[in-house]
Amino acid sequence: MSEQITLNHFIGGQPAEPHSGEYFESTNPATREVIYRAARGNEADVAAAVTSAQQAFEDPRWRNLSQTRRGHLLRRLGDLIAANAEELARSESRDNGKLLREMRAQLAGLPEYYYYYAGLADKIHGDVIPTSDRAILNYTTREPLGVVGAITPWNSPLTLTTSKLAPALCAGNTVVIKPSEYTSATVLRLAELAVEAGFPPGAVNVVTGFGAEAGQALVDNRGLAKISFTGSTGTGARIARAAAGRFIGATLELGGKSPNIIFEDANIANAAMGVVAGIFAAAGQTCIAGSRIFAHRSVYDELLERVTERAQSIQIGDPLLDDTELGPLAFGDQRDKVASYVDLGRDEGARVLTGGRATDGGLGGYFYEPTVLVDVTNDMRVVREEIFGPVAAIMPFDTEEEVVRLANDTEYGLAAGVWTTNLSRAHRVAAQLEAGTIWINTYRAMSPMSPRQGFKNSGVGIEHGTETMKEYTRLKSVWVNTSEEPVADPFILRS
Repeated sequence: MSEQITLNHFIGGQPAEPHSGEYFESTNPATREVIYRAARGNEADVAAAVTSAQQAFEDPRWRNLSQTRRGHLLRRLGDLIAANAEELARSESRDNGKLLREMRAQLAGLPEYYYYYAGLADKIHGDVIPTSDRAILNYTTREPLGVVGAITPWNSPLTLTTSKLAPALCAGNTVVIKPSEYTSATVLRLAELAVEAGFPPGAVNVVTGFGAEAGQALVDNRGLAKISFTGSTGTGARIARAAAGRFIGATLELGGKSPNIIFEDANIANAAMGVVAGIFAAAGQTCIAGSRIFAHRSVYDELLERVTERAQSIQIGDPLLDDTELGPLAFGDQRDKVASYVDLGRDEGARVLTGGRATDGGLGGYFYEPTVLVDVTNDMRVVREEIFGPVAAIMPFDTEEEVVRLANDTEYGLAAGVWTTNLSRAHRVAAQLEAGTIWINTYRAMSPMSPRQGFKNSGVGIEHGTETMKEYTRLKSVWVNTSEEPVADPFILRS
């Protein structure tokens, strides 16, 4: 993508200039250089996008398309993503600072999501329900909802947009996407590829801009049949209230403060690498980050030494270079937030074992050192609140019962990690942890086939897998009287 280009909304299958004529700049967080201007969306732009999506939903070319043909389009979109993987990986890396090699790995797996839902498209069906009256046939069907509003964050734009877009299209819905103002480019490109794949104009629309303007306008638009959001718990709560007030569905993947538990019988070398991957990958900017680390007291010192040594050796720098291991935070305010939390931790009595400083990475960007906090307790704010940065808090524990209690003592319940060679303990602890995803002797494993759900303040609804199709369809029950005999008693219900 060339420097400082102008990106417009994508509405009705083509770029659309903003009604206000206003644009905002997006910068490369590694260098602070402006890389493009994006359209600043408002209520009028959102209304145009929702109208376009409604028209596409009602268009016979989409509404009457067979489920199998929808699957073919999804497969074609997956193929186009694969063909454009390098372009998309570089664009996203420049937009949010993720490592290029991590983005290449994500783009290698991203088409699989579209292939999975392509295969699922013609497996969406209802059931025939047995009744006590053999003359009555009762069956159910699953139908698309209509227009889905998708609001996606800046940390993994393509992946998190795909987790909403692929099942929504699979079910026959149309979509309006509002990406983060920090990462508009790849989502706009994805919408272009959808048209190239054969999806009708208006099936996929993108309005760029700020949350308080374009995002709020999308949430408030009465043309939506569903809202799917990934982001902060506070914003998710406001969206949930808005959706409930209109009796429409909402899928919300929200914050996390996930525990990563290392028992005394664990392979400590592997566990240490799992801790590092869980909190320092993507500079800690993932909702599933394993930011609360609990190590059994008998292995605490060894784990701490291994994690600290690896944290100190992490190569910070240009995310486009293959030897870089930690890129920048996505924007300046996010780095300031991380720095303020580390300062807060110091004030609370935590000790910074390594890291704890902002840096420009030699490039003038928004970098922050991998940071390990010790002498922390589970009631400190740095342990309870989501930091969304490369900051690990490591605590010792003595018993299984104690660590389960500590792990569950949080308002969040998105994910958790367990490291042990005791199979019985692994299953026993997994059953007790209050989190939607439990990893045992691994961390951050993911598949389009495996459902994800947040517990407690980490969200509502399911993404991925066959279960998510219930989020994007509505159930209809049909009753048919197959008898030609007159009804014996019109005042008696038949069943």
